[in-house]
Amino acid sequence: MFDKKKSETATAQEEEVAALGVAADLSETAAAVTAAAGGEVGGPMLSDRAREIAGYVAWAIAAAILLIMVLAFFGVEMGWTTELGNSMLDQALDPQTAAVAVAVIGLNIHFGYTGLLNMGQAGFMLLGAYGFAISIVEGVPLVFAILIGLAASGLFAVVLGVPTLKLRGDYLAIVTISAAEIVRYVGRATAFNEHTGGPQGIEGQDFRGPVTDLSFFGSGNLDVGSLDYILTGANSWWMRAVAWSVVALCVVVVWLLVRSPWGRLLRGVREDEDAIRSLGKNVFAVKMQALVLGGLFGAIAGMLYVLPSSVVPDSIGRTLTFYCWTALLLGGAATVFGPVLGSILFFVVRILVTGIADNTVPDSYLNTQQAGQFGWIVIGVALMLLVIFRPQGVLGDKRELRFNV
Repeated sequence: MFDKKKSETATAQEEEVAALGVAADLSETAAAVTAAAGGEVGGPMLSDRAREIAGYVAWAIAAAILLIMVLAFFGVEMGWTTELGNSMLDQALDPQTAAVAVAVIGLNIHFGYTGLLNMGQAGFMLLGAYGFAISIVEGVPLVFAILIGLAASGLFAVVLGVPTLKLRGDYLAIVTISAAEIVRYVGRATAFNEHTGGPQGIEGQDFRGPVTDLSFFGSGNLDVGSLDYILTGANSWWMRAVAWSVVALCVVVVWLLVRSPWGRLLRGVREDEDAIRSLGKNVFAVKMQALVLGGLFGAIAGMLYVLPSSVVPDSIGRTLTFYCWTALLLGGAATVFGPVLGSILFFVVRILVTGIADNTVPDSYLNTQQAGQFGWIVIGVALMLLVIFRPQGVLGDKRELRFNV
């Protein structure tokens, strides 16, 4: 019996020594990889110099895009680049770009300031859009229709937050992406065709009237530089003025909130929940407030997103949520202006890449349709490089990249 115990003890010691040897080998391999990548052992994988260069590259690309758009606006002849610049400028000012910016502002409150992994921002947008559009169709006044859309998203946030905010952050991610898909499929269901319109949705002309009726721009067309839109209507100067005014208002609200004691509390929750809890603060209540507030921004974004077009459930799905995340990481999380810059850059860069590929690569290699697909591929690769070389985004601060999720 004693020999058996000694044998088992010896075997256990041998296994422990082997495990330590494997760990040492892995440590040496990791150190070699780190050194090859230009980092220091025990330090960051990439040097600060590499991250600094990545920041300069990002700013250079943004400056080049701005220059092309400005020259196109003033009608400077640059060949096919002029048309490309006009397309980028049109996309940058598009009301739906503004709507995505508002949605990203809400997502920034969730993730950037509080550390909540919300993967279902499109669900908040779709509920806000449905609440607003259905209310207008049923004859509800504009102000109350907006409040109904906000209430729908706020209630949605509470229902999602109650069972998940006391758990680890990844549970919230799972619940939000699933709940957003449920909202989309309910909107598609033929059982609710009378109210939601099913897969075809609700036509914009059925609910856009109360917003365009507020226009004091008059009728007709207005040319400003290379831009030419009708004054009032779906794709109009009025719609752009409304959308970007809402963006400006949301930016001011967030700027005031993050400078307040409540904003500092959000950062504290993001970085160390236990420390905030030890100060007697209700972490669950703070998270719930942030989830609801970000959801309300999502609802506003949903209303703006459907105003120039229509409420179609498949157009406000998980893909749009991933667009919002990409824009947030591009502009910089935990920044006030990062969501707006990231949203503009996201759509403009895709048009830039698609236009360059379409005009420079022969059709035998890459036709127009394939150039559009290539644009999305480049966006994906650029996002990966951004996360590696400049995870804080264009405007972000790497000191803000501390999350307790």
